Amino acid sequence: MTPTQEPAPKPIDAVAGHIAGAVNHPFSANLAADGRFLPAPELKRLWDARLAGREVAHVAAMCGSGVTACHNLLSLEVAGLRGAKLYAGSWSEWIRDPARPVARGAEEPV
Repeated sequence: MTPTQEPAPKPIDAVAGHIAGAVNHPFSANLAADGRFLPAPELKRLWDARLAGREVAHVAAMCGSGVTACHNLLSLEVAGLRGAKLYAGSWSEWIRDPARPVARGAEEPV
């Protein structure tokens, strides 16, 4: 590394990846340009597309530690889509058990 290069960011969790079958919905997709939630009908349209026919009651929102996933849960409520749950431990808890599968990109779980 030369003096002008920044060090590579280090992930908080020791294992990178995601739970197989997880669907990504960045919380920032819920926001308008002014940083506020999009109107409820727009949130509903976005979530209906993201859910692709899945029941909201079968949704478990998660992130790295369970904090920003709450933003998605609130946006679902604002959209009138109730019943999703929080996986509070999220990725940080998931990877504590080495027997749990980890997916990376389009790969199969390892």
